[in-house]
Amino acid sequence: MQYSDNIQANFQALFNEEPLLVRSPGRVNLIGEHTDYNMGFVMPAAIDKAIYFAVSPRIDNRCMLYAADMKDGFEFAADRPAFSEKGWPNYLMGVVDQLNKTGHAVSGFNCVFGGDIPMGAGLSSSAAVEAGLAFALNHIFNLNLDKLTLVKTAQAAENKFVGVNCGIMDQYINIFGEAGTVLRIDCRSLIHEYFPFDYKNISIVLFNTNVSHALASSEYNLRRQECTNGVAVLKQAFPGTQSLRDVSVSQLMSCKNDMDPVVYRRCKYAVEENARLLEAGEVLKRHDLKRFGELMHETHEGLSKDYEVSCPELDYLVELTKENPKVYGARMMGGGFGGCTINLIENEEIEAISAAISEKYTDKFGLHMDTYVTRISNGTAII
Repeated sequence: MQYSDNIQANFQALFNEEPLLVRSPGRVNLIGEHTDYNMGFVMPAAIDKAIYFAVSPRIDNRCMLYAADMKDGFEFAADRPAFSEKGWPNYLMGVVDQLNKTGHAVSGFNCVFGGDIPMGAGLSSSAAVEAGLAFALNHIFNLNLDKLTLVKTAQAAENKFVGVNCGIMDQYINIFGEAGTVLRIDCRSLIHEYFPFDYKNISIVLFNTNVSHALASSEYNLRRQECTNGVAVLKQAFPGTQSLRDVSVSQLMSCKNDMDPVVYRRCKYAVEENARLLEAGEVLKRHDLKRFGELMHETHEGLSKDYEVSCPELDYLVELTKENPKVYGARMMGGGFGGCTINLIENEEIEAISAAISEKYTDKFGLHMDTYVTRISNGTAII
């Protein structure tokens, strides 16, 4: 049974009516890491793993939620969403809370959801839940919200209700994604451009280290501060500088002696990553996957050596792919200190390559490596 059929069956068993069915995908980010909060560019894609929703309006004020994968229910009043220690309901209540606060108050609704996005793998299941519900409520209550408003509503749900200070990339690609393309998002202007990425012989394969080092959140905040410190120095030499997005490599080098060496390396990575991402768009236009893969490797090197957000497990998984001509590119993906590497691998070699790498990984670290094979898909839509 497909996930959407299972969600629909759960809904009908609980509520005995026909729902609106919505598919809300996870995402990968091919290149452009830690550039979002520096007002730079990112290049994500929606993938074929998704959260599925079955939703219908009610005539009262009750919101009835059921998480099919956890076999767990939750109820709240549409005009009084309150933070729950249970955890998962907050991602949904946050959307209702934001709609209320922006003058788009909704009444009660029934909702069943679940899917096949692996939790904790960095594929952004939380944004799929938030943006998927925002999209569904927009339809059943005829709110007439445009796509960017849905994105901002979903992001605000996570920032202000759940309490996670995420950027806008995950919710943006969820709503705007298109099959066969990657999306270059300008994180300052929120303007996007599509680039072709439709290789029938290539899949996007994730190798999950199954580690999550405790450094992640504290070091993330520290990196943001280090970049801010670098901008303060650069602004003295180049008064128009608002963020690292505005800085060229040569400008940064001219300020090297005025910066703390660690701050310089952080800024060096961010400035070079923006340049790589802009090159990546041109590379995709001419369908040069070999050069695109080289840029991914350069990104990993920068994240590991200059930005220092990698870890031995991630570095090892990337290293194991480098000499294989069937792997076009590999790098760590996400905040760092654990999670997944993202790899571009020829389809017929995926099984052999992942088995060999998994065995070596287990021998070295005593850990199991999970493999997720994904393809680029459309963004959130009605089924």
